[in-house]
Amino acid sequence: MRFALLPTFCYFTAVCAQSSVVDSYVATESPIAKAGLLANVGPSGAKSSGAKAGIVIASPSTTNPNYLFTWTRDSALVFKVVADQFTTGQDSSLRTHIDQYFTAQQALQQVSNPVEQYQLEASQNPNSTLMEQLLRDHGEDRADGPALRATALITYANWLIANSNTTFVTNSLWPVIKLDLDYVSTFWNQSTFDLWEEVDSSSFFTTAVQHRALREGAILASKIGQSSVVSGYTTQAGSILCFLQSYWNPSVGYITANTGGGRSGKDANTALASIHTFDPTAGCDAVTFQPCSDKALSSLKVYVDSFRSIYGINSGIASNAAVATGRYPEDVYFNGNPWYLATAAVAEQLYDALIVWKQQGSITITSTSLAFFKQFSSSITAGTYASSMSTYTSLISGIQTFADGFLAINAKYTPSNGGLSEQFDKNSGSPLSAVDLTWSYASALTVFAARSGISPASWGAEGLVVPSGTCSAQTGQTVTITFNVVATTQFGENIFLTGSLDALTDWSTSNPIPLSAANYPTWSVTVTLPANTNFEYKYIRIFNGAVTWESDPNNSNTTPGTGTLVINDTWR
Repeated sequence: MRFALLPTFCYFTAVCAQSSVVDSYVATESPIAKAGLLANVGPSGAKSSGAKAGIVIASPSTTNPNYLFTWTRDSALVFKVVADQFTTGQDSSLRTHIDQYFTAQQALQQVSNPVEQYQLEASQNPNSTLMEQLLRDHGEDRADGPALRATALITYANWLIANSNTTFVTNSLWPVIKLDLDYVSTFWNQSTFDLWEEVDSSSFFTTAVQHRALREGAILASKIGQSSVVSGYTTQAGSILCFLQSYWNPSVGYITANTGGGRSGKDANTALASIHTFDPTAGCDAVTFQPCSDKALSSLKVYVDSFRSIYGINSGIASNAAVATGRYPEDVYFNGNPWYLATAAVAEQLYDALIVWKQQGSITITSTSLAFFKQFSSSITAGTYASSMSTYTSLISGIQTFADGFLAINAKYTPSNGGLSEQFDKNSGSPLSAVDLTWSYASALTVFAARSGISPASWGAEGLVVPSGTCSAQTGQTVTITFNVVATTQFGENIFLTGSLDALTDWSTSNPIPLSAANYPTWSVTVTLPANTNFEYKYIRIFNGAVTWESDPNNSNTTPGTGTLVINDTWR
C-alpha cells in the first residue's frame, strides 16, 4: 500500500504525522532502492540479464519507452552513489561493483565513435556493443558524462590513496580519469544537449559538473605527482566558473537552466546541479551555487512554484508547502508529469542546506533569498540569525518540515512494492514511463543520506573566486579561419571539411563544408568560428557518394580571441 500523508498513529500535529511518514518511508524504501539499483547492474543484477560486468542499464523497460541502454552520465551518477556508500563505510561489499564499473568504463571510453571518434557520450547496448546510430540524431552527445565519470572515479581514487593504494590509482585509474578531464578541459565551451537530451545549448548542470571535475581532478593530480596538468585544469576551471555566473538571472531571481530551446529556464537541472556539486566546506557560497546560497535558494523557490498550478495532484496545497515537481513546467514528454528524482532533488537541496546551517551555527538571509525564507516567516527580514536565536530554531524546523514534505509526496505515490518508475501521473499519481529507473533509485539513496546528515567529501569549492576580467569563451565573438589542405584527387572526387562545432557541421558527412580547388592541389575554405574556442576537425573525400575520412587522430586547434587564423594541412 502507499504511504498515507497523515497516518493514524501520530495524534499531535500534521508536522508530527508527516515526519513519521517520512521516517517510515526512508526505513522501508532504503533497502528497496538499493536492491533496485543493483538489480540494474551487470553481470548479476536481477533485471539486467545479459549486461556485462559493471554495465548499468537505465531501466529494464523495453517498450514505451525503451530504456534498455547504458549512458555514461546515468551510469556515473549511479556509481557516484555506490562509491560514496563504499568509501564512507556504509557498505564494504560494493567494492567489486566499483572495480567492475571502472573496467567497463575503461573499455567504453575507448570505443571509436563514428560521430567524433573520441569521447562523445556513446549510447551502448547493455552488452557493450556499440549501437550503429548517429548520436547527434538522437540528442545523446552530452558533455556532462565525462565530467561525472571522472568525479565518480576520483571518489574511489581518493579512498584508494587514503588506504595505501596510490600505485593502482596512478597506473590504472588516472589514465582513464585524465582522458575525461582532458575532454572537459578541451570541449567545455561547446554547446551540448541538455540534461534531458532535448535542447542543444549551454546547460547549467553540465557547466557546474564540468567545473567540479576539473577542480577535483587538479587536486588528485597533485596528490599523485601529475603536476604537469594542474595549471591547465585550474585555468580552465576558472574560465568555467566565470561562465557559470552567466546562468543567474537577477531580474527574475532564478538560474536559467538552458541558454536555448525557447523555454523559461525553470528546470530541475538547477537543483540537481546544486546537490551534485555540494561541498560542505564551501558553506553557502553563491559563486558555486551551493545548496544554501541565496541564489540557489531563490532559484529553488521559483522552480517549485512553477509546478503548483499545472499538476492536478498539487491542487489545494498551500503556497508554502511541498508539491510534486517535474523536469520543467513546459514538459510534454508523456504529457508532462512529476518525476521521483526531481521531487527528491528539491528535498535533497534543502537537507544539504540544513547540514551547512547546523554546521556553521547561523543562517544568513539576503535580499536575494528573502522570498524563499518568507515562506516560513512572513515578517522575517534580511540579516544573520545565530543558533542562539529563536528565529534560527524556527527556520530550521520549518525548512526541515518543508523538505520532508517533498519526500512525503514521493512516499504517497510510491507503489506498495517500493518500485520507482521515472514519473508519476500528474492527476492520479500512478507510476508512469520507464519502470525501475536506476536514476530514481539512486536519487532516493542520496536524499535519504542527506536527510540523515551525511555529507560528501570536499571537492575544492571552498574559497573559490571568479577570475578577474572577461570569461574566455561563450562570449558570442567570432573570428575568421581559413583551412588549407594539400590533397591530390581523381576526377570527380572532392574534399570537404567537418568538425566538432556547429559551424563545422558537427561531424556531418551529409552536409560537410566543401573546399575550393582553385589552387589545386591545395584545397581551401574560409569559415567563421566562435572566438577562444577549442575544436577538432577532419577532411573527408567524397567520390560517387562514397566517403573517405582522413586517418586518425583528429586534427585540433584553438581559435584566437580576435582577428584571423590560417591553418595549413596535408591530407593524411
